[in-house]
Amino acid sequence: MLIPDVVTEEHSELRATVRRLFETRSPEPVMRKVIETDAGYDSELWHQMADQVGLHGLGLPERYGGSGYGSEETTIVFEEIGRALVPSPFFATIALAARLLVELGDEDADDRYLPRIASGDLIATVAIAESAGSWQPRDLSEVAAVQHDGGWRLSGEKTTVLSAETAELLLAVVTDNHGTSVFAVDPADSGVTIVPLTTLDLAQRQSKVRFDHAPATLIGVHGGSAAAVASMLDHAALALAAEQAGSAAFLVEMCVDYAKLRHQFGQPIGAFQAIKHKLADMAFDVERMDSVVRHAATTAAADTSELAIVASIAKVFCSEAFFRVAAESIQIHGGIGFTWEHPAHLYFRRAKSSEYLLGSPGKYRDLLLEKIACRSDC
Repeated sequence: MLIPDVVTEEHSELRATVRRLFETRSPEPVMRKVIETDAGYDSELWHQMADQVGLHGLGLPERYGGSGYGSEETTIVFEEIGRALVPSPFFATIALAARLLVELGDEDADDRYLPRIASGDLIATVAIAESAGSWQPRDLSEVAAVQHDGGWRLSGEKTTVLSAETAELLLAVVTDNHGTSVFAVDPADSGVTIVPLTTLDLAQRQSKVRFDHAPATLIGVHGGSAAAVASMLDHAALALAAEQAGSAAFLVEMCVDYAKLRHQFGQPIGAFQAIKHKLADMAFDVERMDSVVRHAATTAAADTSELAIVASIAKVFCSEAFFRVAAESIQIHGGIGFTWEHPAHLYFRRAKSSEYLLGSPGKYRDLLLEKIACRSDC
């Protein structure tokens, strides 16, 4: 027996509002034009999301201009962003930078940056991964932080930095003999070089960031930020899984509509058993993605230690399920699914790219085993 979902009226209204905004302001033709611009995002939509709908501050504390909601609400926003494939620095700014600032708990930094993030006046990002590709603090070693004339200087290189070209604040995560630390860096400083990368996902800009004795400001405790970074990555994994679930749900709807419309041998292709099986498998994947994401969001809202485990589960399952759905959507659309004019390839690109963002499914499986073992023995 199927148990119906229990969705509050408030959550339904939030989803409807966000979906209506993106359907109006970022339909596919507009999205395609935006990804070809220098900025890579629609600045008017960015400010509308912040000013008129309050999405930037939805999960931020009220004292910083936010609404004080939790992961269950912010997850809905990420799902709708994934559904519309909105080109935006929202993930980098909200899921990464803002979350890291909250986790670090540095009041001076929070007062300086979070109100501007909530109002949409500040685009921020986090630089973690290095040449080895790992996002885990313990695997970092290529960026050095040294004290100089009473301040800090960074030297080295970070890669896979989201939205670095448009960011006005860069939070660099550095691990050395003292532990893991976080530094605020101005991307416009002469000691910072941003090198845009050619990436598979056209709607999500990535760059390399090189530091050459770049001035930096320590946020939080020197050597004491590993736990804050780990918690930020757990919340970011949930946000990414929500985006993937939203994208996959849209693809299933698109494929069902096409299977009803496209005729072959005098009948809709949806009448053929092979197509029915594909659609059923895709729908089953989406249902499970939705279940995993909801469970993780509820866990995050309850602020329990279980988030480290369920976020890893969400990252692994949703990454692989989204890729399966994206690949099948191209198959169902046949020859047209491979063309530039059809949106299927844009979602396929996002599926493969997001599968490795924050770390590969294999890496997260290893982390999941460690977290489960730690829960039993630590």
